[in-house]
Amino acid sequence: MSHLHFLVLFVFYIGKIAFVQSECQIPSQFWCDNQQISSECGVLAQCNSLKRSTYGKPVEFGLYYESLCPGCRALFQSQLTPAFEKVASIMTLKLVPYGNAQERYDQRTGQWTYYCQHGQQECVGNIIETCAMNMYNSTAVYFPFISCMEASSQSPKQAAIQCANQHKLDIQSILGCSTSARGNALEHQMALKTNALQPPHQFVPWVTLNGVHTDHIQAWAESELVQLICDSYTGPSKPPACSS
Repeated sequence: MSHLHFLVLFVFYIGKIAFVQSECQIPSQFWCDNQQISSECGVLAQCNSLKRSTYGKPVEFGLYYESLCPGCRALFQSQLTPAFEKVASIMTLKLVPYGNAQERYDQRTGQWTYYCQHGQQECVGNIIETCAMNMYNSTAVYFPFISCMEASSQSPKQAAIQCANQHKLDIQSILGCSTSARGNALEHQMALKTNALQPPHQFVPWVTLNGVHTDHIQAWAESELVQLICDSYTGPSKPPACSS
């Protein structure tokens, strides 16, 4: 069981049990390493509960990003796409294309107007990718399409056309969604997810592991995402990439 995995999960409990730690001199990331340490630090029951509740569950990796953000695109190409190809069987992916955008509700139209960091074309890309995720509802189907878009130098619409043809997706339905009230509302949900982050995101790409963000997780995801997923998985068997 990796130190990082339990450190990530344990932050949910810190506030509840910190008052019993005055005599425990062991850093919190090691509290769940074995029963003796857990007992000495007064967290045995919590550690046992965490082990039972997380054993074998896929690792949830969340990425909050913008479609035309250079750093986001670099993370897709150097880390996320290779990780998905190698360890998709032990991970679930949460993609949230909104990032540093802003939204304003127009009472006249009953829809949201979006303002994106890298211009209006980025808003177009965000909603196209949001619609693809909603329409196909399968990471195995929509992720290659989004990864293809993020690797393209074309405009978001042209990239979407090319990538949809390459991966056999219905581009007309995707583009129709992206300019509809439905697509507008779906992107608002991405805004709500982004604005609900705790701690609030400070930059993009912003990553979470099992719903948690720390500087350490961010740095590890940007350099060795496969290792991060492998070390955080608690199941009985891991993909071959985890032992290479």
